[in-house]
Amino acid sequence: MGIGNGSSNGNQQSSHKEIRDETAPLLPVKVEEEEGFHEFNGASFSGAVFNLSTTIVGAGIMALPASIKMLGIIPGILMIIIVALLTEASIDMLVRCSHQGKITSYGWLMGEAYGQWGRIALQTSVVINNIGVLIVYMIIIGDVLSGTTSAGVHHRGILEGWFGAHLWNSRAIVLLATALLVFAPLVSLKRLDALKYTSALSVALAVVFVVITAGIAIIKLFNGTVAMPKLLPELDGLSSIWKLFTSVPVLVTAYICHYNVHSIDNELEDRTQIKPIVRTSLFLCSSVYIATSFFAYLLFGEGTLDDVLANFDANLGIPFSSVFDDIVRVSYAAHVMLVFPIVFFALRLNLDGLLFPTSRHISRDNKRFAIITISLLMAIYLAAIFIPSIWDAFQFTGATAAVLIGFIFPAMIILRDPYAIATKRDKILGVTMIVLAIVSNAVALYSDTINIFRKKEVA
Repeated sequence: MGIGNGSSNGNQQSSHKEIRDETAPLLPVKVEEEEGFHEFNGASFSGAVFNLSTTIVGAGIMALPASIKMLGIIPGILMIIIVALLTEASIDMLVRCSHQGKITSYGWLMGEAYGQWGRIALQTSVVINNIGVLIVYMIIIGDVLSGTTSAGVHHRGILEGWFGAHLWNSRAIVLLATALLVFAPLVSLKRLDALKYTSALSVALAVVFVVITAGIAIIKLFNGTVAMPKLLPELDGLSSIWKLFTSVPVLVTAYICHYNVHSIDNELEDRTQIKPIVRTSLFLCSSVYIATSFFAYLLFGEGTLDDVLANFDANLGIPFSSVFDDIVRVSYAAHVMLVFPIVFFALRLNLDGLLFPTSRHISRDNKRFAIITISLLMAIYLAAIFIPSIWDAFQFTGATAAVLIGFIFPAMIILRDPYAIATKRDKILGVTMIVLAIVSNAVALYSDTINIFRKKEVA
């Protein structure tokens, strides 16, 4: 699936830099004619891989073990691989069309294919998806550090466990400190490449979680204290078949990174690198997902919770269990903190595009940049304080906005084919993606809705 547009590499880079200087999102402009300053020379391959990988690996990793529990080892791992391949194909559709049309944003591309309403639909979907994701991230941080109460049972947070319950480590204060001391400095940066080191650390922290989980599972396997996980799903009627589809939104959400692909591509010196960058990132993230899902399910078996992080709030049955519990939770909370600014970048960019579609780029208007940044941080903080749990809402987001961003919109663009580059294979794949996305997520929404009403009836 080639990404180039057929022109020479030199012309590609030249035209790319020309567009990038004028319209590229989240890119530094050439500093005003002052001696000693120079133009940004382009993001590195490794930096781009880490930024895209960090966009992919977020809260979804914690829900994947529960999906494996539902689907079984074999179908679950196959689904992770299939969704990764479909994600690569959908990103390739976006990038090829964008390069052919010299377009530097997803919203602009949707606007070229479907007019103003196409652009608005895309930007609205990104705003809905990313706000939901960021609220979930902040809730997770609050749960891990300050604790949470569910069904009358209080689960102590790390700070509460270490120092006892105090005002300074309450949920509201801890999240406020996180927003001011961690999020505010990172989201104030105007270039994604500036986050390459925090992104690398974020990926490393996700790997720490995988290594610890795998190590504990292997030790318990040799000790004979873990049960053999089921390889295939247990089906005992039509309702159990419908329930399997509820794993689809989780898998879809786990790979949504499309809203940052253009920002990363725009910062590259050589635009032809985007294809290997995408493939490398998807391979890295898929490996992390498969390892996490397999070993976490092996470790906790049928006791695997919807948010597997909650399983690390108990005795793991090994020496120094409490130490490993704390390491896992601290590393994941830090991972989420470092993912936050990557997702926030695309949220701010698309919200600005909705509110000020004809204004100059937000990175060149410091006042607008500051107002939107502060407003979004405040809204996300307040939502995380007053919404106790939005995992059900997160599933609905994955079945709607996320699937639009990741699969339906790219397929619609390639089917409209505004630059006459789509092959017969592209169009067959596009139709297939739309049908699969609509059917599977419609069933997932139906099943989720039924489950919610059943829970209310039982309560």
